[in-house]
Parts: sequence; structure tokens; C-alpha cells
Amino acid sequence: MQTAGVQDLITPTPSDDAVPRRYADFPTLCDALDYAAGGERGLNFHDPRGTLLRPYRFAELRGDALDAAQRLAGRGIAPGARVALLAETGADFAAAFFGAIYAGIWPVPLPLPTSFGGKDAYIDQLAVQLASSDPVLLLYPRELETMAQAAARARGIAAVSYEGLAEEAVGNHILPTPDPDAIAYLQYSSGSTRFPHGVAITHRALMSNLAAHSIGMEVRDGDRCVSWLPWYHDMGLVGCLLSPVANQVSTDYLKTEDFARRPLAWLDLISRNAGTTLSYSPTFGYDICARRMSSQTKASDRFDLSRWRVAGNGADMIRPDVMQAFVDAFADAGFDATAFLPSYGLAEATLAVSIMPPGEGIVVELVEETELSGGGFANVERPQRYRAVVNCGVPAREMEIQIRDEDGNPLPDRAIGKVWCRGPSVMEGYFRDCEATEACLVDGWLDTGDMGYMSGGYIYIVGRAKDMIIINGRNHWPQDIEWAVEQLPGFKAGDIAAFAITTPGGEETPAVLVQCRTTDPHERARLRDDIREKVRAITGMNCVVELVPPKTLPRTSSGKLSRSKARNLYLAGEMELYEQAA
Repeated sequence: MQTAGVQDLITPTPSDDAVPRRYADFPTLCDALDYAAGGERGLNFHDPRGTLLRPYRFAELRGDALDAAQRLAGRGIAPGARVALLAETGADFAAAFFGAIYAGIWPVPLPLPTSFGGKDAYIDQLAVQLASSDPVLLLYPRELETMAQAAARARGIAAVSYEGLAEEAVGNHILPTPDPDAIAYLQYSSGSTRFPHGVAITHRALMSNLAAHSIGMEVRDGDRCVSWLPWYHDMGLVGCLLSPVANQVSTDYLKTEDFARRPLAWLDLISRNAGTTLSYSPTFGYDICARRMSSQTKASDRFDLSRWRVAGNGADMIRPDVMQAFVDAFADAGFDATAFLPSYGLAEATLAVSIMPPGEGIVVELVEETELSGGGFANVERPQRYRAVVNCGVPAREMEIQIRDEDGNPLPDRAIGKVWCRGPSVMEGYFRDCEATEACLVDGWLDTGDMGYMSGGYIYIVGRAKDMIIINGRNHWPQDIEWAVEQLPGFKAGDIAAFAITTPGGEETPAVLVQCRTTDPHERARLRDDIREKVRAITGMNCVVELVPPKTLPRTSSGKLSRSKARNLYLAGEMELYEQAA
């Protein structure tokens, strides 16, 4: 008789149990985990090939979180202080995050290293975000000890590994009673490294948004979630960690780096876990999977995607051609195009602002390129170019959306303008940045920084009003790119404008316009190469570089660079460009 292996004894948490589902109708996140812990559902962590490593019932998470809360309190960390956590997908981060919540401490999830930029760049990025959030402690996975300790030393704060924290004694401290209107956590954008903003989210705002998007997605008994999204990003943290707790949904996880190495492992996990019905990804995740499928291979030989009823899409501009390519690649594996569920959100609104009603799929409208900035009608003197703009759904529960002109006046249907939203899940503000808060919060309304239009109650997003560049699910502030290029010899502030464009091949990419003072064609070629390398170092991507004559880049009446006008002039072919060498 053979003895069963250890792996054979590990079973995932069930999709259903006897505890009635509640849709995040709790005063605080602590109450949500307390309730979820009464059932058998939970989180499930998998290795790169999708093999289950650890099922983690919500009851076990709660016990570990309460122990972590005692250890943090035992360190003398007071309620309202910040604890930064490097957001590795796993039980250690989850327990520490919820432990901070139970202790009344504000957890601050921060990113893991990426494959580009190098060790020093990552340490510098961490140091900047630590300076902004001002934590008293940094928690990190042991394998990142060298970089985490270096960043902590640069800021003069304590740092300990998750493993080290777990070895500390558990005290018997009286934990604070959670207040629904207290700050629950700070959320940082993954894009800005030079000018970070910590978004302060209360328990009440969080619960409102978690209820809104679970009701909008029509979460039901039998649902199960799969995710590879990083827990330092709002869609990964709020949508795929906090929501499963507050809405009692068992979830299966791949680490983000494992998805990056083997993207199809995501679809393997969906296929293998009976009952998987919910999974979200930015557009680039669907794109990578479609590209990895060989035209000679039948998807049905490997995958079963027939139960996947909510294939959520968000966090970057949704491209209908990519969605169609995914359908073409996986339709024979049972994937139904009506499962696509476009949505729109941002950290400043906790997460969801709008959600497509389930079953409606991808709906697009064609908008002429020159109209996308809200600047008027198409230029009939040149060939018209249209972009397919994806319908991002209806306002989430308790959320209002309004389109306004530059003066703040509401616009009618189908008029492109700034997207504003209002609702109970809008942030309290940016941490210790009253000026930035006052610039985007007016009478309870949030200026999202995006451009879009409403049509028949649905919202269409056409781009970033504040020039943020979003490519492959990552946000890149143009100021960061411009600042990096300015470090090259011969340039100064105001010489560079960065923005996103769509190449003739349909790819989103950064474009960098640089005022150039040299007339030597060989020197110009060298400058282009240097600029490309500098931008690649901070974004991990190739960019389009255009050199323009001095004093060419447009400015506002106050003398500031106008990126939006520079982009419009460039797209319209109305900007003088130096020719590139053959």
C-alpha cells in the first residue's frame, strides 16, 4: 500500500460553504475578516506551474493577523502610524497587512523590484516612497533583505523581514476599536517615482467600493476567483485581495513574476480549478496570452475556459483588437466573448468608478483622433484617423460620473471633457499634500485626471487629461521621463515633452519630443540613441524620439510646458521635426 504524498493531502479552500454571503456590508475591514473567518473559504497560493502550495482559510488569516497586530503593538507602534510592506503575493504580506489594520496602523503596500532599472534604481524608488509615507517600519520578504535594508537606512527607519516579525513574541495588548471613518491604508501609484502621492482610504470608503463592484459583477454562490495581479496596485490589492475577504470569495493566486515568465499558467489555473468564474487583467495580460498560443495548437487541448463568466478588464486603455485576438485564440477552449467586462477606476476612488453590466461584453465606438483630447472637430485637411474607444460601463453603485469642460461646466452626452466622479468611496485626500488634494477634490467631486464622454448612461474613456502615460498596465508620469532626459548633457527643464501615442502597428508607446540645439546630423543621431536608452532604463520600453528646433514646444500662458498641446500638434502633423538620418 502506497502512502499519499504531502501534496496529495493539500486541498484548496472551497468555493462555497454554509456561511451566507454578504456583499461587504460591514463597518470596517476588520469586521469583514471577522465574518469571513466563520466559513471555510479563503486564499490559495500556487507555484509557477499552478501547483497548490498553501490553502489559507480566512480563519487562519484572521488568527495570523491578530498575532501580527500584537507584535506590531509590542513594538510600540501607535494607531495612525504607518507601516510600509513590500507587497509579495503570499500569506506573510496578507497577515501583516490585516494585522496593521487590526492594530489601527496604516499599512502602505509598496512595489517589488521589476526586471528593469536595476538594484540601485529600486532602492532609490523605495527611499522616495518611504519619505512620502513616513512609516516607522518597513516589512519585507527575506530574499529582498539587502535592498529593503538599504532603502530603510537611507530614510533612517527600522526594517524587519516578515519571517523576523513572525518570530517575535505575541503580547496581550488591547487593540483599538476600529472606526469606520478612520484611515484604513495608503495606496501608492506604481507609476510615479519622483512625485509619489499616497491615497488615503477610509474603512467606510473601502466597504462602499467593495460592495459596489461585487454587486456590479453580480458575484454569486459558486463563484471563484483567479488572480496574478500585484498587491501594490489598486486592482490587485482592492479587487483581488480585499474584495475576496469582504465578499467571501475563495481565490487562487499566481505571483506576478510567475505570470510574467509563464503567462499561460494563468489560464491553466482557471481551467484546472473547477468553478473558476472571475478573473481580471489589464489588456496586456490578454495580449500576452493570445500571442503565446501557437496557430498550430488547439486551445481546447489544454484549456477549459467555459466557466469563466467575468473576464474583467481595466487598469490601462482597453484595446478591442487585443480582446478580439484573445477570443480568436481561445474560443475553441470555451471562452465566450460576452464574458469580457470592461471597467474604469482609479486609486483615488478606492477602485471601481464604472463597471460594464455582465454579459454585454466589449462595445466600441469610433472617435476621430483629433477629437480625443476634447479639442474640437477632426481636421479635414488631412486623412482622418479613428480610434476605437471601448465602453467602460455604467457608474458603480453609489457613484456619480460627470463630464465637464475646462471651466468645470457639465457637458452633454457624447461631448469629450474631463471625467469627474462623486461617491462615498472617493479618497479622503493625498497623504500630507493639501495642495494636490485641493487641486482634484472640489465640493466632494473628484477630478479623475482622465478624459472621456458619456453616452446613454455609459462612460467612454479616451485618455489622460493630466498626461499620465499608461502602457501594459503600468503608469508612467511624463515628468519622470522628462526629468530623466534632462539629466543628459545639453538639456534643461522645459526642453522635453513626453506623452503616449499609438504607432502605425497599433502599439501604445511613449513619444519624447526634445528641443535640440545642435545642427550636426551625427550628433543628433547619437542624442536619439542616448534618449532611447535613458527612457528604456526607467520604463523598460522603447520610445519614439523626435528632435525639434529650439522654442518649438508649446507653453501655457503662465510659461509652463503644455504636453497636451504638444501631443495634438504632433499627431496633426503641425510640428516642425528634424529629419532622422537614413
